[in-house]
Amino acid sequence: MTHSPGFLKLVKDAKSRVQQIDIDEYRNMRESGEYHILVDTREDSEWAAGHVAGAVHMSKGVIERDIETNFPDKATSLVLYCGGGFRSALAADNLQKMGYGNVISLDGGWKALKESGLLLEK
Repeated sequence: MTHSPGFLKLVKDAKSRVQQIDIDEYRNMRESGEYHILVDTREDSEWAAGHVAGAVHMSKGVIERDIETNFPDKATSLVLYCGGGFRSALAADNLQKMGYGNVISLDGGWKALKESGLLLEK
């Protein structure tokens, strides 16, 4: 997908403030048993087509609205993913602005997760 320059500038700015991990780091996190909530920030149609088993769906369009209701403890470890790591970085940046202190964006997103060997579901 080709992204517009303005969008890429916005993402680059958000990524400068957001912790990111790649799929190998995420796999190590899971295998070590490190507690976290995996949050799929993709759109409803993307979620319905397939997602990581056990993930929570809160699309980029609603995550800021719903996060405090679903996860009121702002120390909760949240790992966000989207299609490739752009929308999740934007969402992570906003959650940090809301006071969430342990938010990570999964670089590579769904594309990397599909190839990771993790259990997927529809």
